[in-house]
Amino acid sequence: MKSLVLAEKPSVAREIARVLGCSSKHKQYMEGPDYIVTWALGHLVGLAEPEDYDKKYQQWKLEDLPMMPERMKLKVLRESSHQFKAVQHLCKRSDIKELIIATDAAREGELLARWIMQMVKWNKPFRRLWISSQTDKAIKEGFRKLRPGSDFDRLYESARCRAEADWLIGLNVTRALTCKFETPLSAGRVQTPTLGMLMTREQEIKNFRSQEYEMIIADCGGFEAIWRGSNGDARQFNLEASQALVKRLAGQSATVTDLKKSKKQEPHPLAYDLTELQRDANRRYGFSAKQTSNVLQRLYEQHKIVTYPRTDSRHLSSDMTGTLKERLSGMAVGPYAALAKQLMKEKLVITKRIVDDSKVTDHHAIIPTDEPLRLHNLTTEERKLYDLIARRFLALFLPAAQYEQVVLTLSIGGESFSAKGRTMLSNGWRQAYDEHWEDDDDSNQKSEREQERIPKLSVNDKLSVKRIYVQLDRTKPPARYTEATLLTQMEKHGLGTPATRADIIEKLVGSDTIEREGVHLKPTGKGVQLIELASPELRTPELTAKWEKDLERIARGERRSGEFMKGIRQMTEQLVSGVKTSEATYKPHNLSHSHCPTCGSRLMEKKTKRGKLLICPNQDCDYKRSNEKQLANRRCPQCHKKMEIKNGKAGKYVQCLSCNIVEKLDGGGGKLKKHEERKLIKKYEQKESIGSNLGELLKAALDKQSDS
Repeated sequence: MKSLVLAEKPSVAREIARVLGCSSKHKQYMEGPDYIVTWALGHLVGLAEPEDYDKKYQQWKLEDLPMMPERMKLKVLRESSHQFKAVQHLCKRSDIKELIIATDAAREGELLARWIMQMVKWNKPFRRLWISSQTDKAIKEGFRKLRPGSDFDRLYESARCRAEADWLIGLNVTRALTCKFETPLSAGRVQTPTLGMLMTREQEIKNFRSQEYEMIIADCGGFEAIWRGSNGDARQFNLEASQALVKRLAGQSATVTDLKKSKKQEPHPLAYDLTELQRDANRRYGFSAKQTSNVLQRLYEQHKIVTYPRTDSRHLSSDMTGTLKERLSGMAVGPYAALAKQLMKEKLVITKRIVDDSKVTDHHAIIPTDEPLRLHNLTTEERKLYDLIARRFLALFLPAAQYEQVVLTLSIGGESFSAKGRTMLSNGWRQAYDEHWEDDDDSNQKSEREQERIPKLSVNDKLSVKRIYVQLDRTKPPARYTEATLLTQMEKHGLGTPATRADIIEKLVGSDTIEREGVHLKPTGKGVQLIELASPELRTPELTAKWEKDLERIARGERRSGEFMKGIRQMTEQLVSGVKTSEATYKPHNLSHSHCPTCGSRLMEKKTKRGKLLICPNQDCDYKRSNEKQLANRRCPQCHKKMEIKNGKAGKYVQCLSCNIVEKLDGGGGKLKKHEERKLIKKYEQKESIGSNLGELLKAALDKQSDS
């Protein structure tokens, strides 16, 4: 009898099969003496579509909403049905004694396996492989410690509730908004409050009124001190008063009235979870959250040099302490060799900032594996991301950075000035970053004019002031969110999970509700209106955050799934009812001056990865075309400029925008297209029986036709 192993992807299945000795390869599985390894292609089974419950849902009609099936059905996804049939056939083999679920060790991985089990009517025992890295050692150890499948029943319940809640709220509210306002409008329990946060920030920026202010600075020769008012604010908004103060203080000396010295320690940063890594990669390299997830998945799955990516923990578990030096050995090459080898010779200092079982959930933090590092196999993106993980891992075992901080208060003409300085005593963990470490606090320190060194002084010391001057500035509005700062807010409010946040951002961009402007994100005109049309309950993060916490409680067995879904169904009815009774209107924000040649509607302009598209807003019409200028290789016979390709009812034509001369590209113009010329010449040149002379004659004939 054999065990059937179900992996999530073919690449993972191949690695597991190799480790398990499954050498007999087939198109959709691999077989060995004890195991058969097959795979899903992501989800093979999903929730049924509305029309699978009732044919009337094929047409989107407001009066048919809300769609509330009593029991949610499953269906085999058409695009991967061939693989499902292969898995189903394997499950029915008489020599299979058990199923081993080897999908990703997370909520979504559990869901896709359980749905497949339901569709094939699996009734034999099953166990769970739960590993955090794809190395041979981790796979072997995982198969030695397979866990009962029932241990993960609550995790499956949580995943099922998440999927059904997204179906009920997402599909119903999206259909309701689209039907009511006659334009494609997408809404959901996570994406809408995320859009709401961006909209709130946009409103803050819009309402902001900038003010000029001056900062009064005393140059004390070696360091500078900043004037502070009685309330501690260094900004002087009364510009006339600041100029008068500068005149009054000119030529006066300074007296040290207060001086505080303190030695401080700065502990190493915690290891990465997915969200923190996405933030850092966005700040340092401009990576999008989705880009980081994709690159990280390759490092984990293909190169096997980092542990499981989709984690929300920043600590390690105690059972890992014996593996830490092996991991250092695996990464001891290139820029990490010297420090890694040094740490391997010493006894590693393990603190609660590194290992803490109480702060590890399903998976520990993202760290290197013991797989030998081959930097030459990595792309530029992969090296950058691995570099962040590797240096953070090295920093965990180095001592705290130490520095001396000096806070100085001066009195000049009865006015208070302050200065702050920092002197590094020991770089500590910062040496893992080659002294190029930057964090969120650095910008704040610069704004406070923290200086590298302040001379040795004592209270009551007198100082000469070289000059006093003002620095003009303006108050700045709140900055738009970057992906890094948006991820922080999503994590703070419990919107989504580390595994889904990147996809949520991409979905908002893809639905034309937000757009990227450099490194920043901002709502589009469509997004601004969508937030106004959505229910107030759905647009704020509090409700969705509560749902996410409820899903976590279901996974821990602290809440019943039935109670949660009852609340979701009630909320769905309320949201749809709110849309139906709404008196709001929607005005397309991106209408162009071009009209649809099929139905005559004004076309909407939409940005895509391939450039701008013009799309017909009429739901019964699927016309779309590029809005980018396409220049032909043909030049105007009058001004000799390149002509522009246009689309007309009779097909494509070229037009000179300067002279307005029009020529047909095909058919009626009597001219062959260039690619047709090449194909015809090639065809005749290859016929040996005719010979090359005919090919040359044909070329000449075509050239003559083109010139006429």
